[in-house]
Amino acid sequence: MKRVHGFISIVAGVAVALSSVSAVLGAPTERVLYSFKAEPDGDQPFSEVIKDSDGNLYGTTLRGGLYGGCHSVGCGVVYKLSPDGNETLLYTFKGGKDGGTPRAGLVMDGSGNLYGTTYEGGRRAGEVGCGNYGCGTVFKLSPDGSEVVLHSFHGRNDGAHPSASLLLDSEGNLFGTTGDGRIPACNDGLGCGTVFKLAPDGTLTTLHSFTGGADGNTPFGGVIKDREGNLYGTTQHGGDDSCDCGTVFKIAPDGKKTVLHSFTHSDGGDPLSTLIRDRAGNLYGTTNQGPGFDCSGVGCGTVFKIAKNNQFTVLHAFLGPENNDGQWPMGNLTLDKAGSLYGTTTEGGTGICAGGCGTVFKITPDGFESVLYSFQGIDGDRPGGVFEDKKGRLFGTTLTGGVNGHGV
Repeated sequence: MKRVHGFISIVAGVAVALSSVSAVLGAPTERVLYSFKAEPDGDQPFSEVIKDSDGNLYGTTLRGGLYGGCHSVGCGVVYKLSPDGNETLLYTFKGGKDGGTPRAGLVMDGSGNLYGTTYEGGRRAGEVGCGNYGCGTVFKLSPDGSEVVLHSFHGRNDGAHPSASLLLDSEGNLFGTTGDGRIPACNDGLGCGTVFKLAPDGTLTTLHSFTGGADGNTPFGGVIKDREGNLYGTTQHGGDDSCDCGTVFKIAPDGKKTVLHSFTHSDGGDPLSTLIRDRAGNLYGTTNQGPGFDCSGVGCGTVFKIAKNNQFTVLHAFLGPENNDGQWPMGNLTLDKAGSLYGTTTEGGTGICAGGCGTVFKITPDGFESVLYSFQGIDGDRPGGVFEDKKGRLFGTTLTGGVNGHGV
């Protein structure tokens, strides 16, 4: 396994897992809900899951499925997991016009339709910068299992390679990001990335094209929206010229973009997750790197807060192997009613995996961090984002590990 631009690249023996961490009296416990087998049920679901009112979970896998192709490891699936642990394949991507290799989770509307993105697929060879695998798609999956591609990215003109979950507003508009596309100053000429809006009639509008300089480069996470219609997000790179460590940005309804924070490595760097926002308007997120130069020389990562007055605070800086608190957070955070934050680190903890198998952590409003759970490999390895249900249980996925060699 190796890291490529902050994303985990699988070299051999991939696996995924879906886990439940339940905070009860005493130490939190983890229960395996489902172990993926790669074929035909999917492989590598690193994205967060969502839950419907009946307790069913929905998600995507990056690889696996019924068909080959997509780098010969399968093009990924959309799955449903019932409360009793039965998995249903809702859709298997073929890697052509229908899309392939979804990196992001899903959103659901009131009618039960699912919306998501694929990193590849759509329009194929000949498009600028996308090679033979396509530039990615935005898709809709109906309850009957029929898939419709709402938008197929062309390459540089409208963006390429979306990696984050979409935002669905009350009017049916979808908002998202692409890591490549438009201004070709970044990513070996593939472009610096975009923020887009996709209307119900299929019209795609580019709300911002990153230039790769102070305004940022390569948005990896998605966007969130406040009541006034402002969008907030992060870029993995760009910002401070001396660091290229990423930014936190705001886009107003009139299209004006503001950089709220530019990371300098001393306060974090390489933000990959989507932000969350509390009722007071404070923003929270993670960085995959910084501060310092331990944890393989790039730092172990941080959890940060940006107050409504734009005051930036590092809530926790991970120390990695020094105290087993975890390292390299990539997944989305979740916030409970008491103001505590929950999240994961992809490595670290007390597990026997090389570099540690990852952790689930909690940060209280006063800044105290505690490890709720350390994965041990057999129960999962490399966790993604989590969400909390009404009973205080945390649900999430792991990219690798498990009894099948494909996750738990």
